[in-house]
Amino acid sequence: MEWSTTTLGFYGLGAAAVATSLMTLRRRLELSKAKHGTLTGHANLARRLASLVPFYDYDRDRFFCSDDPPKEIAARRRAAFMRLSELYASRFAETAKRTAEVAEGISDLQFTDAYRVPFQYSRLVRQHLKYGAFVQSSAGVMLTDLDGNQLYDLTGSYGVNIFGYDFYKETIARAVDRVGELGPVLGPYHPVIADNVSRLKEISGLDEISFHMSGTEAVMQAVRLARYHTRRSHLVRFCGAYHGWWGDVQPGIGNPLPAHETYTLKEMSDDSLRVLRTRRDIACVLVNPLQALHPNAPAPADSSLVDGARSAHFDKDAYIDWLERLRAVCTEQNIVLIFDEVFVGFRLAMGGAQEYFGVRADLVTYGKTLGGGLPIGVLCGRKDLMKRYRDDRPADICFARGTFNSHPYVMAAMNEFLRYLETARVRELYRDLDRTWTARAQRLNQRLRDEALPVEVANMSSIWTVCYLRPSRYNWMLQYYLRAESLALSWIGTGRLIFSLNYTDADSQAVADRFVAAARTMEQDGWWWHPPTATNASIKRRILKEMIAHRLSPKGDHAMPR
Repeated sequence: MEWSTTTLGFYGLGAAAVATSLMTLRRRLELSKAKHGTLTGHANLARRLASLVPFYDYDRDRFFCSDDPPKEIAARRRAAFMRLSELYASRFAETAKRTAEVAEGISDLQFTDAYRVPFQYSRLVRQHLKYGAFVQSSAGVMLTDLDGNQLYDLTGSYGVNIFGYDFYKETIARAVDRVGELGPVLGPYHPVIADNVSRLKEISGLDEISFHMSGTEAVMQAVRLARYHTRRSHLVRFCGAYHGWWGDVQPGIGNPLPAHETYTLKEMSDDSLRVLRTRRDIACVLVNPLQALHPNAPAPADSSLVDGARSAHFDKDAYIDWLERLRAVCTEQNIVLIFDEVFVGFRLAMGGAQEYFGVRADLVTYGKTLGGGLPIGVLCGRKDLMKRYRDDRPADICFARGTFNSHPYVMAAMNEFLRYLETARVRELYRDLDRTWTARAQRLNQRLRDEALPVEVANMSSIWTVCYLRPSRYNWMLQYYLRAESLALSWIGTGRLIFSLNYTDADSQAVADRFVAAARTMEQDGWWWHPPTATNASIKRRILKEMIAHRLSPKGDHAMPR
């Protein structure tokens, strides 16, 4: 039997098509294996499901017995809630009043107020537990609100506050004096920038610096430069990691549009390394070292604390091993490794996460505290990656500018901060930093165990998160008991406690005393009662059933009138 050239050609094309399809399928399967099994690892699916979740909330009766407790427990909870309500109304009256006056005009405030607790409970909480968003002053490790209440600050100003507010107030004042003669002249540089560049090059171990107006912008520029120089399209981020609020690095819930050139992979996974080795469209990999505290999970917030499933554990050696393997693959495949140290930079070590973990990146972003209390974003990088134009193609550029980049007052405050890093006082502060903060966390946990309280803390140096040991639907209530004990938390509640490094042992002891007192009272008030057969999984199944019921019938049995 003879085969014509045309027939053979068709067979050849068919075989090539099959081979290509099999290769594509294999790559898709590899990518699928490298994604985390939770919704956090599947951004598009998470966005679609989030759009289907109906609003409903509990009336006054259901609020206290959503887990079907005995009548005595429900009555105890109700009485405790009303006592807290009265305490808040008297203690935080002026602060809450001033907050209410501006809330309708500040969209950020409306958002954070609505998402402090799971939405089913939010309305009643907002009606009765108002403490406001204003503070009058800061001193030492304390904040003072408009009612004169002094609270231990556990917010850390989103990570800005490393050395204490008194330091930053003094830094800003000195910065104004240093550049006051120039004023807010933009475009030309104040000479102080030269010293900043020299110091940042030494700290980062990299060649060039660019200044930006926020950490988000610094990360945007890092990714843009990686794409420009590699001529590849995709970035890799790891499940749960935060890199700012722009679209490519926040592809899931919160972003109205899907990100088409982003891979969200599992952290600390060989499957992810396999994807990095086999894909040819990956320009860069973003690492937020804070994820070492809770790999593959988003920043914990009390708004999603519907059970006791929150967990965290920092294993430094395991994370170092992961970063070393990741570094090797990126080097092998010419992928740009970016450390996003906007949050952890200078908190873990004087040289940041690169020094702390002993792994070098190609690009590093800093922010938060580096501005000496003023807004800043900084990108440090290898010389070949920082260049924004091509010598042989003058029209092929990588543009990045910003009106307030290199603002004189920010540059002067940054210089004060960088000079302070070299003082003997700071070097002593960093000595045994991990040991100091881990010991403080362990002492608190021992006290909680001694009193059989179902809560503990996990820490990564001075960054703590609160974990819960019982499958309760009311774990989120702890933030309000902590506030009653004069501990100030950020809007995400017990998910993240951020201490400044100027906390003394006496300060830490005072915080621990208040933490234990809050947990003890919450236990006595019945919030941690749970059915003997309850598990975190059973709680989630029940909530899912509620959501389905309210989706099918918006006027569900437990909906409050809107």
